Amino acid sequence: MRRPTGTTWRRLAVIALTAVCVGYAPIAMTELWPYARPGAPAYGEWVLAHVVSPRYVADALATRIGPYRHSLVPMIVHSVLGGVLMLLGPAQLLTAVRRRTRLHRVLGVVFAVTVYVSMAGAGLYLARTAPGDAFSGAAFWIVLATILAGTVMSVTLGVLAAVGGFPDLHQRWMLLCYGFLMTAPLLRFEWGGLPMLMPGLSMAEINQLATMHLGSVVAFGALIASRSLDRRRQVAGVSGTWAPVPVLVLAQLAGAAALAWIARALLAHGAAGRRLLLAYLLPYAVTYAVMAVRARRAGREGRPWAREEWRLHWVALCLAPVLSVGAAPLLERSLGLDALTALAAGAAIGCGVTAFMATLAVSMRVLYAREVLKRAVPAPSSAARLSAPAS
Repeated sequence: MRRPTGTTWRRLAVIALTAVCVGYAPIAMTELWPYARPGAPAYGEWVLAHVVSPRYVADALATRIGPYRHSLVPMIVHSVLGGVLMLLGPAQLLTAVRRRTRLHRVLGVVFAVTVYVSMAGAGLYLARTAPGDAFSGAAFWIVLATILAGTVMSVTLGVLAAVGGFPDLHQRWMLLCYGFLMTAPLLRFEWGGLPMLMPGLSMAEINQLATMHLGSVVAFGALIASRSLDRRRQVAGVSGTWAPVPVLVLAQLAGAAALAWIARALLAHGAAGRRLLLAYLLPYAVTYAVMAVRARRAGREGRPWAREEWRLHWVALCLAPVLSVGAAPLLERSLGLDALTALAAGAAIGCGVTAFMATLAVSMRVLYAREVLKRAVPAPSSAARLSAPAS
């Protein structure tokens, strides 16, 4: 039997992504219609009610009537345009792969404007909703605010990279932006799937488990997509590494210490803490292992650019628990949260924030390489310019 090639896996990934996005688009668009007109179709509720149970859905949505109706128009704008973004994402990816440049640019403008308007709707909802009134509590409000900021900054940097003539960086930022957007359909998958593994938990409790790792999962997916599309062995002007062995060692030691602190703190909260720790550690361990293996393999195969990008993201992943440990007490004191909620929120946003910073470090690496190349080209001397023949 012939082993699947890298091209085959990439095609399967694009097909799977397109299927998920096209399937989720009508769910996103109709999700809030029943709050504006009782009895209106909501396909997501119908699917969850049949996959899990009607009581599971009813109990979860009973507490949403007040917060959603308080910001119904912004939320409907956000959800409808979110469905549009689900359709625009695969279209953008396919036009880029097939080099339909003009269509890609037109859809890119539409995509960016839609992101800004959709996120404005989400921002109004968050501004009008107290953290404690968010679905499943303040930790989810903090995660939503972080995703919103990451989405807006990613699409902005992606647009700037395109205007500045950096298609490779444009690609990375737009993939990260879409990764943040993909937290919505992936969260719905977990609402329907995790009750099969953990029966008896409410949707709010499932939501808390999902937020512990969605940031790391989507950021890792964006990195995998970036690396699969970038086949360069080297980038002109890039030499050496910004993540040498001493930096890797220090980052891993700091990350291990922070992980131990997080584990100890979560285990002190009984069964709920153990569930949150498991939801955090399993995806983290898989992501860590893949980054370590890919970085070492790229080094052995003589692909320094791939090795550098993997190592920068590897360092960022190691530092994610450090950021989470530092964020937890700040969130606890500034928002008046209990210790478990603050710790869960800090852990939930850590990997997403550091992945964003790693993408920024990769961008700075490329920008610095361009400056190195500019300085390497000697400017013509005054004498040479004077002796040059007139045209």
